[in-house]
Amino acid sequence: MISVGITGSIRNLSNTQQAIDLLTTHWRDSGSLKHQAALRACRRAMSGDVSPEIAREAFVDAAREAHVLIE
Repeated sequence: MISVGITGSIRNLSNTQQAIDLLTTHWRDSGSLKHQAALRACRRAMSGDVSPEIAREAFVDAAREAHVLIE
């Protein structure tokens, strides 16, 4: 689960496409190294170049860095 936007709306992501959409449209620290790595990993997972687990790990790292991950 991720907190997004000014109001901190809660989003429960369930697939890689949702992660990509969030990373490209509503990300607090867009452009950071972890953000870029997460976006790259998610795109590679969509094309089958990496496993979804690798993309998830990269996404979680970026979400922690941006302080949007709800654990």
